[in-house]
Amino acid sequence: MAIRVEPLSERFGAEVSGVDITRPLDRQTQREIIDIQNKWGVTVWRDTGLDDASHVAFSRIFGHVELAPRHSGKPSRMSEPELFDASNLDLAGNIVDNESIRLGAKGNRLWHSDSSFMQVRSAQALLLCHEAPPHGGPTWFADTRSAYEDLPQAMKGRLEGLEAVHSYFWSRRRAGYPYTEEEVDAKPQAIHPLIHIHAGSGRKALFVGAHTRDIVGMDREEGRKLIDELVEWCTQPHYVFAVHYKPGDMTIWDNLCSLHRGGEYDDTLYRRDMRRTTVRDPLAPPAAIDHFTKMFSAAGDTPFSPGDAMKERVLAAG
Repeated sequence: MAIRVEPLSERFGAEVSGVDITRPLDRQTQREIIDIQNKWGVTVWRDTGLDDASHVAFSRIFGHVELAPRHSGKPSRMSEPELFDASNLDLAGNIVDNESIRLGAKGNRLWHSDSSFMQVRSAQALLLCHEAPPHGGPTWFADTRSAYEDLPQAMKGRLEGLEAVHSYFWSRRRAGYPYTEEEVDAKPQAIHPLIHIHAGSGRKALFVGAHTRDIVGMDREEGRKLIDELVEWCTQPHYVFAVHYKPGDMTIWDNLCSLHRGGEYDDTLYRRDMRRTTVRDPLAPPAAIDHFTKMFSAAGDTPFSPGDAMKERVLAAG
């Protein structure tokens, strides 16, 4: 059967069907899927039939699949080392009641680009639903290519050549995790251009989101005002849509031309089992195979492995 593509808007997002992605694909089919992904930025695949192993195998058509970080004191329940656990479940499959982890996860509900806090950026993310809550829990997506193209020319000129500082710990602070500015300063960060050319399409895109903390060379207050203005511009209703899930559904988004955020649901009452693979930016420089683990290990206190003093602050913040 031929691959079918149903656009979700004029320039951004499409639902794809007509191909069995649980099996190995020939080069022509792989190339067609990659081209579709590059054009639409976000693709939605319903009732895929994927399991953990075939999820990882399919992800490899897009490039190098990263190893998920392994956090000290937090064993993984994933069967494949490439799977990022994007659920609200603990090792035993119960709803998480660890306040540090729950508070840290709130950062996922802010508009962001996965891994922009790493010097080696991520491209495609493939999020597969294993269990969905009966109410809520969608993923929202925003189109950063069209948002850039529609900017006034004066703003495009203002942004040209600017770089921004990105920090995972900054987005957690913004979501309520009790880091101080000084603690965020001391933790790992990355610097990326505010505007870049999306390699898969040749279109320019904004690269900004909740991890974006400061503009290099700009007064901190002025830089943060600009960052907030750009995120607000990118997430206007005409650039945005939501995907709701049933088990077996998958979304693929390109972090280099989109923003996303988790939608609201009661994460203390309903289970949401989502598993994600992450594909490295094809233009990235070489990096350690476990560079996510190295970054979090170097960071010290994190929502996944807080020290005793941080645990007390989290309880107080909650």
